[in-house]
Amino acid sequence: MVVHEREPFNAEPLRAALAGRQETPVDTFYSRNHGPIPEIDPTTWRLRLGGLVARVLELSLKDLRARFEEVEVVATLQCAGNRRAGLAAVRDIPGEDPWGPGATSTARWSGVRLADVLAAAGLRAQAAHIAFAAPDISQLADPPQPYGGSIPTTKAQGPEVLLAWAMNGRPLPPVHGGPLRAVVPGWIGARSVKWLTSVTAQTEPSDNYFQATAYRILPAEADPDHAGPGDGISLGPIALNCDILSPDDGANLSPGPAEITGYALAGDDRSVARVDVSLDEGLSWRQAELDRPDSPWTWQLWHITLDLPAGETQVIARAWDCTGAVMPESPAHLWNPKGYANNSWARARVTCR
Repeated sequence: MVVHEREPFNAEPLRAALAGRQETPVDTFYSRNHGPIPEIDPTTWRLRLGGLVARVLELSLKDLRARFEEVEVVATLQCAGNRRAGLAAVRDIPGEDPWGPGATSTARWSGVRLADVLAAAGLRAQAAHIAFAAPDISQLADPPQPYGGSIPTTKAQGPEVLLAWAMNGRPLPPVHGGPLRAVVPGWIGARSVKWLTSVTAQTEPSDNYFQATAYRILPAEADPDHAGPGDGISLGPIALNCDILSPDDGANLSPGPAEITGYALAGDDRSVARVDVSLDEGLSWRQAELDRPDSPWTWQLWHITLDLPAGETQVIARAWDCTGAVMPESPAHLWNPKGYANNSWARARVTCR
């Protein structure tokens, strides 16, 4: 793992650890935290579901297992800051971790549908947003506050959105949100809130710092230290993205045929339609082979074998989604003061001798 911070703990796997794996091992899954990992006793933990509902519920893990159908969803989570290093190379982004392409991982999540729990509480018609709250206190907020966020009710009622207690067949470890976390496939990882303590149905989005102020794309000229609630564009669905996992950036290879592999992810309910690879700065492209995804909510791995010439070559990849949208060429056109949503062409420089 590449550890960007120890406290709060933020780390991503190396490219090679993700390459060729449809699912990411638990100990390789990226970790994004905003405060210390809370210590929670699963036996005394309770989830409170309230707000615009007919019945307030207070549920233990045993209650969730007994009252609702257990389901499994294979889904990719991706940090909004994934590939931030590419934006930081254009212009400095102070105070933000320089995430590479590994702030994205895929797991089998087990739990119950959020929609089923909302239905049991009697969700009221005026509830337009579902807010999540956790106990981890973040010093990044001003003033410091527990982490939280929300999603629209229309998304929350999708069968893919879970209250999850396990990943890859194992109980959620504390670093990944145990005993219970939200899993919101297709949306930025910040909305899959860990260590859930409450779910609240309400008319407006959460006023938590990490929904109202952070995780918003500000104009390039904005000062993020003076951004207030509602400034910029609130991030929700993941932007179309891909990257190269093998060969690694900076690799030394032999000239000749080489397999080039990577991942592509369209976000929300879109799918990846095509991945192109270029060895000549985008003057010509070859179409890679796309593996079938494990579910509608996961990345798609891709691969292609190309002849690499002697000397230095920049391998470039771009993805298209089912709407015909394509990744933009340059990170310079996407730069923003917090370094979110870099989905410019993926690049890996290799040297063949």
